[in-house]
Amino acid sequence: MRSNMMLLMAAAIWGLGFVAQRLGMDHMGPYTFNGLRFLLGAASLLPLLWWLKSRQPARPDKEDNPRLLLVGGLIAGTVLFSAASLQQVGLLYTTAAKAGFITGLYIILVPVLGLILRHKTGANTWVGALIAMAGLYYLSVTEDFTIGYGDLLQVIGALFWAIHLLVLDHYSSRVAPIRLAGVQFVVCGLLSLATAFVIETPTLGGAVAGWQALLYAGLVSVGVGYTLQVVGQRGAHPAHAAIILSLETVFAAIGGVLLLEEHLDERAIVGCALMLAGMLVSQIRLRWWWKSRRDKVPSQS
Repeated sequence: MRSNMMLLMAAAIWGLGFVAQRLGMDHMGPYTFNGLRFLLGAASLLPLLWWLKSRQPARPDKEDNPRLLLVGGLIAGTVLFSAASLQQVGLLYTTAAKAGFITGLYIILVPVLGLILRHKTGANTWVGALIAMAGLYYLSVTEDFTIGYGDLLQVIGALFWAIHLLVLDHYSSRVAPIRLAGVQFVVCGLLSLATAFVIETPTLGGAVAGWQALLYAGLVSVGVGYTLQVVGQRGAHPAHAAIILSLETVFAAIGGVLLLEEHLDERAIVGCALMLAGMLVSQIRLRWWWKSRRDKVPSQS
């Protein structure tokens, strides 16, 4: 129960983080905002790294490989930069509620992309993907069969979020995961700031004006949210953890409606419901579900 509550808190923090991301761009460009929040998030991990080192001063050799840590951090950080940039720029053209649900597609895209790596994918993934795609159609595709620019950026971003999770899955078992997170945050932050100085005009005044959104997106979403996920997943079943974390999309919608006064029409609500259902179905092994249902049916003989 404690682990599940930690994961639920992480989902709520990340979902409401979409609101902070929208508000932050009232004062600065998307790349400036991302650069500052990821560097702030990296700084917030320093106390955690110090605490972990004090508790576990001796690390296994496989977790103390600076070269592998640097390579993994550079790759993960570059992919994270692509995903976060698409998400942040897309928020300029779509609502936080829509962005949250569309980003949640990565839960289904991860096992689908895993086929390339010869990972096994059950029927539940395909059923969930079909339901989620139907939801995406209702949520983002208009009656004249066009999709909004912001929604399209979120769809492409979901693909990069899925790739990012696969990269982390590959390297997190080979190096210390918290160190890997810190390196990727620094890489993503520096790439974002470099892009900001090329195509935007970062100012100290803008950063000061948007300090509340930056603090939430950097310290809370990145620092606290990631820590809750790492600690929570130690005692939670992986399937349960994925289902709970997928509720991030629901909190994004609630935050958008309550805090940003966003409006979802009936078509969008149907789309959101279908996408959430698809995400949940993709995490449930249908064979187990059918077997449990069959065992509960009394014999007719």
